[in-house]
Amino acid sequence: MRLNNKIKITLSVIVIFTLLLTGYIYIKNRKGIEEIPYTLFLTHVEMGLVEEVVLSNNEKIKVRLENGNVFVTDNPRKVNFKEELLLNNIKVIEKDETINQTIPMILTVSIMGFILFHISRNMSKQAAKEMSQMSKIDTENNTKRLKFSDVAGNEEAKEALMDLVDFIKNPDAYIKLGARLPRGVLLYGPPGTGKTLLAKAMAGEAGVPFFPVSGSDFVQVYAGLGASRIRELFKKAKEAGKSVIFIDEIDSLGKKRQGDNPSGSEEGDRTLNALLTEMSGFNENDGIIVVAATNRIDILDEALLRPGRFDRQVEVNLPDVSGRYKILKLHSENKPISKDVDLKKLALDTVYFSGAKLENLMNEAAIYAAKEKSSEITSDHINRAYYTVLVGDEKKDRSAIQVRDKEITAFHEAGHALVTKLVAKDNRVTKVSIIPSTKGMGGFSINLPPDKMYQSKKDILSNIMIALGGRAAEEIIFGKDLVTTGASSDLEKATEMTLSMIALLGMDEETGLVNYNVVGNRNLDNKLLLNRTKETLDNLYLETKKLLMENIKVLKSLAKNLIEKEVLNEEEINYLITSEV
Repeated sequence: MRLNNKIKITLSVIVIFTLLLTGYIYIKNRKGIEEIPYTLFLTHVEMGLVEEVVLSNNEKIKVRLENGNVFVTDNPRKVNFKEELLLNNIKVIEKDETINQTIPMILTVSIMGFILFHISRNMSKQAAKEMSQMSKIDTENNTKRLKFSDVAGNEEAKEALMDLVDFIKNPDAYIKLGARLPRGVLLYGPPGTGKTLLAKAMAGEAGVPFFPVSGSDFVQVYAGLGASRIRELFKKAKEAGKSVIFIDEIDSLGKKRQGDNPSGSEEGDRTLNALLTEMSGFNENDGIIVVAATNRIDILDEALLRPGRFDRQVEVNLPDVSGRYKILKLHSENKPISKDVDLKKLALDTVYFSGAKLENLMNEAAIYAAKEKSSEITSDHINRAYYTVLVGDEKKDRSAIQVRDKEITAFHEAGHALVTKLVAKDNRVTKVSIIPSTKGMGGFSINLPPDKMYQSKKDILSNIMIALGGRAAEEIIFGKDLVTTGASSDLEKATEMTLSMIALLGMDEETGLVNYNVVGNRNLDNKLLLNRTKETLDNLYLETKKLLMENIKVLKSLAKNLIEKEVLNEEEINYLITSEV
């Protein structure tokens, strides 16, 4: 970037200099020379006052009088003009001024050529420099090594990686039995689940160098640079001996190749081929393991996943309640936590939280405590951080909110909460609020399902009805023509769940067990899917409205309390529902 700015400045200076030089030459040639009409020039010729005329191919001619005055006039460009002047005893000088006119042009072209040459040469040097720099991989400073004890949760993943640590540390025991060290391990799962930490901990446990890179580091502008960096990375690893190479976001490097599709990325294929070649080129029991991480295993090239490349594929899931408790304990060790904080209850309340999200939760709580100059982190700080992470900060100024809008939000959120308690009795509704948040929400209800490995069809149908509960409540109370835009995100979720149930999970009787991702776009009539999705949503919406109508008294009681208090906690919600039902 600095080089480009330098070139632009230099180019601008030279262009300005050239223009000034051209202007100077032009002004110098015209300076002090008066221009007279051609008729006046003829009068001077007839009177014998003209001593000398300078002819050129220019549009003007220069005339010198006997008294020494000089002026210019129009060039008549007549064939016998010179002869007429000579017959009048006028000295005629013929001069080619093309050179004078072309000097600035030649100068400009020369300068531009020099600049282009200079730019081209610098770009070549810069490209070579970048190729050299970008082909180098920095080894992470291993002064502070992570161990598996520093990574909470993910017990199954840690156990799978611990086998490889033992393989690196004690290769002889495996070599005697003819075992080969797996060349690669693929960690896959949702973002924030600790895939990078596991790779670091694996290298730390084994006590070997750790080479961390990102898949995007190999996606470069210059042809061949990605492949060059791959070779450089593996060269360094081989020089280090036993080591762990970690490639994060490998999906940006190892996407499925395009085959005969001419629109495919040739450079991307070249880089992927280099990686495959290097992984296949390991000598057995070198002690080098490639660990890769991705959130999208479905888009990886099959050649990466075959035995001999990434021999092991380890799923790193969101932590369960036990894992969340261990992660919260780990991130609380260096923080002054108040005795009133119940981490086990917090673990129950953080369903679907990843390890990174849990760390962020504790960090936000510490920030709140620091802002209040508190000596310890209390449950109040954690509760505020919890809702900040989920829905954002509460808006302080709520004076502009109209009473009507408040009522709509109250019935909308009450609809979500009530449907949850009616169709998913195991779910907890821990908080309902009609206070707008900084994330653009007019209100929210927090619905926590129990920890489960799988979702049943009934669970999915219940979740769709919960999503539709807000819109259904609005229509029941305010009428069909006065429903609002507040349900836009709810309808998006409901549609996504319904479509997945019908098109991907084989839970619809009409579409059957077909997974339409596999079928793809092979002359498929998507109208069937659309019609079934609409029909299912319409039926569930009618069922949701019917459920709310049967419990209209509870709905109004929840909404009334929300309007008065703005926020209801779990105990208040449960009391209002059980007392009215």
